[in-house]
Amino acid sequence: MPELSQETERTKALLPFGAAEVTGPSMVPTLEHGDRLLVQYGARVRPGDVIVLRHPFQQDLLVVKRAVELREGGWWVLGDNPYAGGDSTDYGTVPEELVLGKVWLRYRPLKGQRAPFALARWAFSAARPVLSGRSASRRLRAR
Repeated sequence: MPELSQETERTKALLPFGAAEVTGPSMVPTLEHGDRLLVQYGARVRPGDVIVLRHPFQQDLLVVKRAVELREGGWWVLGDNPYAGGDSTDYGTVPEELVLGKVWLRYRPLKGQRAPFALARWAFSAARPVLSGRSASRRLRAR
C-alpha cells in the first residue's frame, strides 16, 4: 500500500497544498513507486478522485487510494492495482475525518538522465494531472 512521507503532515498546517512521495504498488498504473504528488488539503472529494488519507487501523500511516463512493460510515476506497490489496476490501469504509486531501498532480523525479533526448523525454512525461475520469482504473469503471 502506498505510504506517504510524514513531511506531508507538517506542511498541511502551513499551506493548503503540499507534496507527498508514493511508496508501494497499490496505485499502479496511475501512480508508481517514487512518484511525487501535489496534494490539496481539505479539498472536496468526489467519486473517482485520488485521495490521501490516514489508514483506519494505523492512523500514523498515510496512504493514497481512489475514492469510489461515499457510503454510510465514510468513503469506500480502492487501489488501482487489484493485486496489491490494502484498501476498503480489507478494512471497510474510511471515515470522512480520515481523508486529508485530493491529489491533483503526479510528477516523476529526474533519475540521473544527462543526455538531451532523455531530459526532453523526462520533461515531456514527468508531470501529469491525476484526473478522476481519465486515469480511473478498469476496476473502478467495472463497478
